[in-house]
Amino acid sequence: MRIDAEIGVPGWALGGSRYAVLEDGRVVFARSSRGFDALVVREVDGRIIELDTPFTAIGSVRADGPYAVVCVAGSPTAEPGVHRVVPAPEGAGEPGAAGVQTLRAPRDLGLHPETVSVPEPITFLSTDAAGGPRTGYALFYPPLGAHEAPEGELPPLLVVIHGGPTGSATPVLSVAVQYWTSRGFGVVDVDYGGSTGYGRAYREQLKGAWGIVDVADCLAAARTLADAGRVDPARMAIRGGSAGGFTTLAALARDDTPFSAGADHFGVADLAALARDTHKFESRYLDGLVGPWPEAEAVYIERSPLTHVERFSTPLIVLQGDEDAIVPPNQSEMIVDALRERGVPVAYLLFAGEQHGFRQAANIRRALDAELAFYSRVFGFALPPEEGIEPVTVENL
Repeated sequence: MRIDAEIGVPGWALGGSRYAVLEDGRVVFARSSRGFDALVVREVDGRIIELDTPFTAIGSVRADGPYAVVCVAGSPTAEPGVHRVVPAPEGAGEPGAAGVQTLRAPRDLGLHPETVSVPEPITFLSTDAAGGPRTGYALFYPPLGAHEAPEGELPPLLVVIHGGPTGSATPVLSVAVQYWTSRGFGVVDVDYGGSTGYGRAYREQLKGAWGIVDVADCLAAARTLADAGRVDPARMAIRGGSAGGFTTLAALARDDTPFSAGADHFGVADLAALARDTHKFESRYLDGLVGPWPEAEAVYIERSPLTHVERFSTPLIVLQGDEDAIVPPNQSEMIVDALRERGVPVAYLLFAGEQHGFRQAANIRRALDAELAFYSRVFGFALPPEEGIEPVTVENL
């Protein structure tokens, strides 16, 4: 029996597994469909039955004894925890019945369920690398909490771009996402062409098209939500880190960008410089995303946001760790210097002791608060006074 779902995931880390074989011959595996995971059992006779669990984002799956599995899994209202799942034997109870025992509970964040924004899957019409029509996917988190838009006012939108770029949006409780939705922003986490979870053909749409397909999908997702009247088209921002930072810059370095603000977290401004300078593990990664290096150097130059800096007019905040070896600080400094020279509003924060992805709690909080302060300057809203957020300096604004 076939299943219309994705089972494999990118092999960024060693030791992962999306399936386990039980002693009775059944196979328990994690599948992804429309951006949401579920645990599924393949019976000995070939039937495939989805298990009744609350999980929407599943990490590694391992056999535990003859008839159970252990998995790392979470949901839109709970961070990942470690859970033991026992699929009911065939004929015992309702199809898909399973016992779930939590071995290591997720953190208790003290959040009320009604204040947690739960994502909904959305689709939108976009274009492929040749300009033909295709469908894109995303998870949309509506704003919730005390800072929802007043009556008659549409909320601002934050377009979030996952890293990788071979990765995916994850429908699991993220305090980083809830930071924005609890402050009145709608958030759309885009699974652009090239993301995993939608089959090989969808994933391979990014081959040789990084900076084209991903950008088209981010623009299309934002415009779709604006056209539907769910967000304010005059207050749409885009943010991303690493590969997502490259897509952010590429989406802003164009005359038709719908975004009025952007946040680049240790992103790539110059693809050729990255091909020359990045670390060994990803040293040939760009060959499949852009073209063989150095034979395709002209494509690297043309695709780089730094090449099209004259098209920038959107205010940008750049956040960078000074010890980043994957996307070195010179990538951020090149785009910041170019925008300064052109008089484009720009803010730049360099974090001491941080590498590729911030790890110090104080710096994580400062980065989020600085980004919010930046949007408050650009969009013209007041910061919550009770939070004591330090303002950020925006040059040329």
